[in-house]
Amino acid sequence: MLLTSRMRIVTALFVSVVTVARREKKTLGSAVPAGGTTHCREKSGVPPVPFAKLGRWPILGAEIDPTQHNLGVSRQMAKKTIDQIDVQDKTVLMRVDFNVPLDESLAITDDRRIRMALPSIKSVIDRGGKVILMSHLGRPTGGEGDEKYSLAPAAKRLGELLGSTVHFATDTVGDDASAKANSLAAGEVLVLENLRFNPGEKKGDAEFAGKLAAMADAYCNDAFGTCHRKDASMVAVPEAMAGKPRVVGHLVAKEIQYLTDAISKPERPFVAILGGAKVSDKINVINNLLGICDAVLIGGAMAYTFSLASGGKVGNSLVEKDKVDLAKELMAKGGDKLQLPVDTHCGDDFGNIAGCNKKVVAAGEIPDDMEGLDIGPETAKKYADVIKSAKTIVWNGPMGVFEKPPMDEGTKAVAQAIADGDAVSIIGGGDSAAAVDQLGFADDVSHVSTGGGASLAMLEGQAFAAVDLLDEA
Repeated sequence: MLLTSRMRIVTALFVSVVTVARREKKTLGSAVPAGGTTHCREKSGVPPVPFAKLGRWPILGAEIDPTQHNLGVSRQMAKKTIDQIDVQDKTVLMRVDFNVPLDESLAITDDRRIRMALPSIKSVIDRGGKVILMSHLGRPTGGEGDEKYSLAPAAKRLGELLGSTVHFATDTVGDDASAKANSLAAGEVLVLENLRFNPGEKKGDAEFAGKLAAMADAYCNDAFGTCHRKDASMVAVPEAMAGKPRVVGHLVAKEIQYLTDAISKPERPFVAILGGAKVSDKINVINNLLGICDAVLIGGAMAYTFSLASGGKVGNSLVEKDKVDLAKELMAKGGDKLQLPVDTHCGDDFGNIAGCNKKVVAAGEIPDDMEGLDIGPETAKKYADVIKSAKTIVWNGPMGVFEKPPMDEGTKAVAQAIADGDAVSIIGGGDSAAAVDQLGFADDVSHVSTGGGASLAMLEGQAFAAVDLLDEA
């Protein structure tokens, strides 16, 4: 995928793609090669949308200078992809996200993140290259040897998916990793042990990074979920590999493509749906999107902080009292664009939602012995009407406690409205991704992001050092 610096080219391509996407039921072109898998709905015959290397963007009918607005990631240069470098008989050090869930028997319960890395891995091995994979898993504190954080199950599952032997090193930069890296043959794959077993990973340690860098001829970043972090494998390793090819993988390219296009030149109306627990988690996102979107719909527990800021009664609801003034400022800035719930589904026992006393009340009228747990039916209808008229949608955060029916109704109504509409829809990872998956709507949206924190950072307009360091196309 190539970027262009000309707005007219980006505009023409985006309009063309969106037109086809609407005709093809909300689907943008795939950046995943044949045989790859992705957590989104893909159809053939739709051209991929290039990244946007832009100077100025027309937003809300006015020409906006990106240097004056929080649209940082969209300003990043076009990056070379793994397909664009020679890998024959060369070793590629690839950062992937194999942070997969394990059950008590250490069996993988969801291998999606491993499957998402397959296109980039296959791109190397199918062309006669060698791959060394590095990833974190969980947040180990006991150092090497903590079996429940080992990447050994991920390496085994990868071998099953590839249908070939995948080697596993019991350390990251020790004797075992070094020996197995040096003995790799063309077309073979090595998985290093959990990066976070080495304290140098989280510290961004240059010495640790240098030892990793010395193993390979090229670096590939295909871990979108950690692109917003400055861990050694994300920043210090590509710094240490200056002068060698440093590229993005298929997954990172695709993620940035979707999110960049969504905020740089959306087809309107452009609607953002923001939920989750805390206003503090979404301050910058709300602030940034209020300057870009036509409507910002608020749900989840953070809605009750806004309700308190409006003088409403919130009962025992989760609120951030220290963010009330901020909520007032956001409401003043957003005006009619910032839409809040008009009613609330509440209950008196969070631990027993199915069996507790429940009722629907007007927003700001939650009884003292109850707490808000979901948007109410009138809000769900109101939001659904806005969503169905949208042409571009970004959604991050559920509307309520979707894990516990019947408090999943608000989130379900939002997901159903997206499925029933014809907008280009992007789900921003994390809980919202889990919600659409759990509720059975994952195939009805254009793209489900693999990185909750990273997608939020992009919506905030952050630039990623981990991407900035990579080679320009």
